[in-house]
Amino acid sequence: MTVGDLMRRRLLAEAIGSFFLFACVIGSGIMAETLAGGNVAIALLGNTLATGAILAVLIAMLGPISGAHFNPAVTLAFRLRGEIATKEALLFVAVQLAAGIIGVWAAHAMFDQPLMQYSIKPRTGAGQWLGEAIATFGLVLTILGTIKVNKAWVPASVGLYISAAYWFTSSTSFANPAITVARSLSNTFAGIAPVDVGGFVLAQFVGAVIAVWVAKWLYEGTR
Repeated sequence: MTVGDLMRRRLLAEAIGSFFLFACVIGSGIMAETLAGGNVAIALLGNTLATGAILAVLIAMLGPISGAHFNPAVTLAFRLRGEIATKEALLFVAVQLAAGIIGVWAAHAMFDQPLMQYSIKPRTGAGQWLGEAIATFGLVLTILGTIKVNKAWVPASVGLYISAAYWFTSSTSFANPAITVARSLSNTFAGIAPVDVGGFVLAQFVGAVIAVWVAKWLYEGTR
């Protein structure tokens, strides 16, 4: 198999994973809100369980091929660690965003909603920005730390972490710049107003960079 073939396989894995992850976040949000009868806590619980479950499955299935990033903040972390080249990282991010948006549109289509939407749900303020920084810090540290000490547990650890972070962060843990952009294109339960995307994305990248530094110090020399 050539280097080009390997790259195409990795990009396809990232595309498939991003498609299903983003479709799950939006689709389960629509389903949960429809069935919860106005109970936001129940709707969030349904959204949480579906997202945590799909993450564990996708990472177990696609991790051996691409590393199962599905997230520009994760890709940035591995680039900063020198484990992925700049060109490959940029291709990963482009595929994550493009395939993820297609996943959002697929969720809209499945639930007979207009494909093209813009969210009007405000999500902003220092508390929510801090929540996103903490959520992304924890996600990246979970990935890097678990890879270091018990790689077989990465799928479960990430799924469980995100499930928990939905509930202990003020922002409900987007923790992913690409999915933040994609969620602005959905005026549904999981949406975010486009004007609020920038603050979330900046906080996410800050959290990721700090996590890389902490992981290097914390796990240096750990077998």
